[in-house]
Amino acid sequence: MTTTELQPGAKLDQFTIVRAIGQGAFSEVFLADDSSGKQVVLKCPHESIMGDVATFDRFRRELEIASHLHHPGIQRPIEFTDNRSRPYMVMEYVEGETLRALLGREKKLSVEKAVDFGQQLADAMAYAHSQGVVHRDLKPENVLVTPDGRLVVTDFGVALMAGARRLTWRWFSTALGTPDYMSPEQIQGKRGDARTDVYAIGVMLYEMLAGRVPWEGDNALSVMSQHINASVPPLHELNSAVPPPIEGIVRKALRRSPDERYEDSTSLRSDLQHWRDLPLSQFIFGDEAIIGAPANSDLRLVLLIFAVSAAFLTASVFLIVLAYVIGHAH
Repeated sequence: MTTTELQPGAKLDQFTIVRAIGQGAFSEVFLADDSSGKQVVLKCPHESIMGDVATFDRFRRELEIASHLHHPGIQRPIEFTDNRSRPYMVMEYVEGETLRALLGREKKLSVEKAVDFGQQLADAMAYAHSQGVVHRDLKPENVLVTPDGRLVVTDFGVALMAGARRLTWRWFSTALGTPDYMSPEQIQGKRGDARTDVYAIGVMLYEMLAGRVPWEGDNALSVMSQHINASVPPLHELNSAVPPPIEGIVRKALRRSPDERYEDSTSLRSDLQHWRDLPLSQFIFGDEAIIGAPANSDLRLVLLIFAVSAAFLTASVFLIVLAYVIGHAH
């Protein structure tokens, strides 16, 4: 049975297809009922890559990696059916919508909601990293939002696990991640580590607060070039409601050099939890120290000119008085 034949009501072993709920570069995802009436998610590879040995490796690998993770913020896999004519993965069903769908509807989120979502993502990834797993493809399409506001991370298909061999892919962008959320080291072909996921969370935080990703372009190469070469557009210019410490946290997560980012998701989560108590000085990094600049640069210039003029006038008066006193003293 092909994915095009998996229409509502179709049977796949003990599962009955309810509806399609999403698709990616490699697979389609369906909501299904199992024979007991419980709802699950079936993840099936596209017909175009059926029979590809790498596809089987990818599916097995995703199940192996995700099966090590037991966290409320990570979607739980149930089983993998190793059938070359119709392989599929069975996963728990999480009621809700993707973060992409939410952002498409709301554009910008409130600071409180964005910070809460950032904390949840950092918490889930801190757990994954503690198990030796790096996601490498965090993006709004791979994050589910439940009706009560809980986030659940999905799709560990290109994740890395400590000690696992590296798979190669014919699809360059999918192998490394999604251009809008790729870290500079991924773009440079490096494996990445926990700080790679920190960077992706930083991009999503920026997007939740600004209503757009930090860098936009006409094509993937343009976007990837900006990740490596361009400075982060000041967040406060796109959303004046963002407090300076929050902007500082986002900028720190988006540092080009992994060594200058948060060392792990635990540190990022901690700063998001305690942002009101953070000194701005900890976010200053050379020429990229743009924290809470005044919204009106013209006013700042006027005040600077006024201060210089006042100092000059004061000095002039002092010299005149001093000359008068010296003159009369003689």
